Amino acid sequence: MESQKKHSPVYSFEFFPPKNEEGEERLRRTRERLTALGPRLFSVTFGAGGSTRERTFETVLTIQRRSGIDVAPHLSCIDATPASIRELLQRYRDNGVRNIVALRGDMPSGTGGGPGHFKYANELVEFIRQEHGDYFHIEVGCYPEIHPDAKDAFADLENFRRKVNAGADSAMTQYFYAPEAYFRFVDSCEKMGVDIPIVPGIMPIVNFKQLARFSDACGADIPRWLRKRLEAFDDDDKASMQAFGIDVVTQLCSDLLEAGAPGLHFYTLNQAKASEAIWHNLGLTRRMAKAD
Repeated sequence: MESQKKHSPVYSFEFFPPKNEEGEERLRRTRERLTALGPRLFSVTFGAGGSTRERTFETVLTIQRRSGIDVAPHLSCIDATPASIRELLQRYRDNGVRNIVALRGDMPSGTGGGPGHFKYANELVEFIRQEHGDYFHIEVGCYPEIHPDAKDAFADLENFRRKVNAGADSAMTQYFYAPEAYFRFVDSCEKMGVDIPIVPGIMPIVNFKQLARFSDACGADIPRWLRKRLEAFDDDDKASMQAFGIDVVTQLCSDLLEAGAPGLHFYTLNQAKASEAIWHNLGLTRRMAKAD
């Protein structure tokens, strides 16, 4: 963890593109509340198989114009071609976007889509660097608890190092609830010579059934003690469950920051309340003001 302590903390929130007018209004309210906290960055997801390509572009520009905060669009390898990525990068550059999250992307379910010209994220990172040099700050993903498609932990670490060697500037992790997983992952990266900021991904606990479904799909572990506590809450007592979840995630974030984590990246699911509560519990506004 020693190399992480020298990086300036970056706090960010992730959104997904809304599908309809109701979703647009919810995202607007969420974005306004989280903008007031003064994060360094917002990010916008891409969707399985590039299914939200144009909505992602429009959402990125809308948020950047109205919030005044830098926005990082996700780019995916799925069904991408050099021409499509080249066009999208130029459109972002023309609109003043300087941050990119480069990912392999999730395979679309129920369709024939799959990796296009770029099979892995390191190939996408390398292409962005070849096309635009150092113009974009490129962030990549990593998995403290091992990517579900990885052969083993060592192969997963090598895959991550390839992305860094291709030109990644920083990384954000899949969410987790055991800080030890993050600490061990970062220590392993440092031993391999990886020295970029690795920002922990944070998933607030709002809906346990939804969280369990997400976690099963992406390989994120919910520790047994936490799962059992969440299962014990009555379905009609969501407020108590969410208050408990805020306490648990606040403690997780506190442990990470105290150990030197270079910021936090919140997976908001386009909701503000839980992320906002954790932010205030941690005193992040005061921390950032003191750092400035």
